[in-house]
Amino acid sequence: MQIRVQEEIFDPGEEVNAFSRSLQGAGAMVSFTGIVRDRPEGGLDALEIEHYPGMTESALTEIAAEAMERWALTDALIVHRFGRLQLGEPIMMVATAAPHRGDAFASAEFLMDYLKSRAPFWKKEFVATGEAWVEARAEDEEALERWQGES
Repeated sequence: MQIRVQEEIFDPGEEVNAFSRSLQGAGAMVSFTGIVRDRPEGGLDALEIEHYPGMTESALTEIAAEAMERWALTDALIVHRFGRLQLGEPIMMVATAAPHRGDAFASAEFLMDYLKSRAPFWKKEFVATGEAWVEARAEDEEALERWQGES
């Protein structure tokens, strides 16, 4: 299990390559990278992500450990950035590896749903007219509900 919370930009391709070189016994690997996108109405200048060091890493470690227990994973990776991010930059990525693709896909989706809804990060959007915190979205909460009580 590999968890990193960092300010520095990362290269998703390099991350996937490094992750895949370390795998033992995996027949499938799934990765997902989230990228800073503009708002539906446009005008985003930057996105700033805040977190509490220590607490955030602990929370991500717990959810990655839960994924490892729920599915037959050989490894999992979470990389999440903080600080000021520009349009088109990677925000985060997850990668999971398992003997079979079903577990790799399901666990990657589980990690993504958790990161969207429960991971202790706070996002602020900067636009020409000012700044505003990003509110939780009902769709993200609904996506997380499908994992409740499921193994």
